[in-house]
Amino acid sequence: MRYVLEGSVRRSGNNIRVNAQLIDAQTDTHLWAEQVDGDMSDLFALQKEITGRIANTLNLELVTVEAARPTDNPDALDYILRGRAARAKPNSPEGLGQAINLFERALSIDPQSVEAQTQLANALASRVLDGMTTSRTTNLARAEELVDQALTASPRYAIAHATKADIFRAQNRCEEAIPQYETALSLNPNLAWALHALGGCKLVIGSIEEVIPIEEQAIRLSPRDANIGNRYWRIGLVHLLQSRTDEAITWLEKAGAANPTMAYFHSALASAYGLNGETKRAAAELAEARKLAGDNGYSSIARMEAGFVGAPKIRALYESTYLVGLRRAGMPEE
Repeated sequence: MRYVLEGSVRRSGNNIRVNAQLIDAQTDTHLWAEQVDGDMSDLFALQKEITGRIANTLNLELVTVEAARPTDNPDALDYILRGRAARAKPNSPEGLGQAINLFERALSIDPQSVEAQTQLANALASRVLDGMTTSRTTNLARAEELVDQALTASPRYAIAHATKADIFRAQNRCEEAIPQYETALSLNPNLAWALHALGGCKLVIGSIEEVIPIEEQAIRLSPRDANIGNRYWRIGLVHLLQSRTDEAITWLEKAGAANPTMAYFHSALASAYGLNGETKRAAAELAEARKLAGDNGYSSIARMEAGFVGAPKIRALYESTYLVGLRRAGMPEE
């Protein structure tokens, strides 16, 4: 037995505390510990949250540990684990490129591997969704081909359904993506990243009131997630669109602290600062967004308007808040 999960439960009145720790049984090394507090008023919901958080954290910890093991002759599984470890870090062009290369090597060894197909497709879609490629069409075509192969071989593979949904979302087809995310979550309710993606689609179609609860659930399920900044950003964005500027700034600053390399975190924060009258800070954040984007993506209001995708009600909010803030940050009209 390689790993041992130990735990304890303590109760005081209506409050409950669960402690869990992961031990490497071969080296007697303490790898990880987690503490979850809750109350007994809804025991079923508490049980679901605890198991979800532990499942997400164990997945991250074990992949990282296994991927770090030295090997002289990696096979497909070794490459998959190394690729997943690369994906467990905050998204960046370098990290995604490394993961894609590793999944490609796994697939060259085992072309029928459903996990290699799915993980590679997911990384390619992420590259498009995060604006880290100039080859959108090529990346999405390859991703769609791979995930369709995976779903044909394994139609109940939750990650493949979520990846198919990511591809739809990258193609601005959120109405088609939502059922795929919901299928994925029905097969595996612990997919915190799929919850986050579902929140994005809910925002695009106009169901803005559903977004923050979905993102909060994703955070509860995976509080140590390497890409948790994206969840903070979307909560901040919803507050911004609904003119709760102080709340927006709080969440957007948390997003930037979690991952300072994401241009759209800085753009949203520039808008929030602009709306709050903090024009110097707004201008600095806009300059950082432009530097990180590197393709004039934040060059003008006209370009921002042209790139908008979403329901008319969301566009109206976008124009009355986000774009107003960017104007105050110094973004020109043309």
